[in-house]
Amino acid sequence: MAKSKPQIKIQSFGIYNQWNSKEKELPRIQQFTTDIKAKLDIEFGFIVNIKKAKGEKIYYCIYHPDIPDKNGIPLAPFDGEIYIKNNDWNFYLGDTIWLPIEDKLGLWRMTIELNKKIIAEKSFTLEEDEPRGFFDLGKR
Repeated sequence: MAKSKPQIKIQSFGIYNQWNSKEKELPRIQQFTTDIKAKLDIEFGFIVNIKKAKGEKIYYCIYHPDIPDKNGIPLAPFDGEIYIKNNDWNFYLGDTIWLPIEDKLGLWRMTIELNKKIIAEKSFTLEEDEPRGFFDLGKR
């Protein structure tokens, strides 16, 4: 008998409440969007539901806009692997913003692969929370 083909569905995407990766519960969606106003500690990403793939391994990757390390060298994309825990599994892939905010602006692309094929992806544009005008002299 042939093995069933995995079923994949993006459940939600956008801005979430703060998430603790050590907790079993996934974050809750606050706003569906792909345009993110960059604020300190804002949580964004997506939740994917994967059915009929228990025991398989997924590879996830977060491509960010060349965030520099302390020496000015762009960091590698954030990535990793995880095993699918059951036959109806929800997985959150996301990130948050830290200081300095300015180097986090731009396109963030998140992908999930199963058997070397992208099964889910979402891109987010991080933009300034308060755009500065030509004559902006800063906050007083």
